[in-house]
Amino acid sequence: MAKDKAVEALDVRVTELEMTAPPKQSLPVPVNIQTAIMRVPEIPLPFYRFLYLQVGKRWNWVDRLRMSDADLAGALHDKRNAVTVLYVNGAPAGFFELLQVDEDTVELSHFGMFEHALGLGLGKWFLLQTLYAAWNLNPKTVRVATNTLDHPRALQLYQRFGFSPVSTHDAKVLPLSDDELLGFARGL
Repeated sequence: MAKDKAVEALDVRVTELEMTAPPKQSLPVPVNIQTAIMRVPEIPLPFYRFLYLQVGKRWNWVDRLRMSDADLAGALHDKRNAVTVLYVNGAPAGFFELLQVDEDTVELSHFGMFEHALGLGLGKWFLLQTLYAAWNLNPKTVRVATNTLDHPRALQLYQRFGFSPVSTHDAKVLPLSDDELLGFARGL
């Protein structure tokens, strides 16, 4: 077996955003597509890792994949955390994760869609459903962070829905190695 080549860290620019009022717009449910959005209490770790990898692989999401089972279970099964899955025509197609940081603040910690669901006109509608869920927790502020490895229009889309940038900083992301990806594929 060939030795996995060294993976180099990627430089990223992180933008943190906040919104202080619920979105005012509404969007119709996409037509000719069956959709369901379901919260998954006590989400099984393999299912979560599957969702996270399917959504985040192309955007270099790595943090949750590298967590131990105990650490990941602790984060996911914290009563302040909620994972909700988007289904399109019966199959998982994306997810969002909300964390009630404190009484006044909800963090949209993860949001994204599977590749097969892109281009169907669902992205804006799904983000709006996500924001409705966040504001149903009655915060004063909803936060989200994005970076230059995310979808090229992520920052623009968040701003369109009412988020305002509050800070930026530089960071590094160590992409998954081929060996790590193979390991996750075997575990799914």
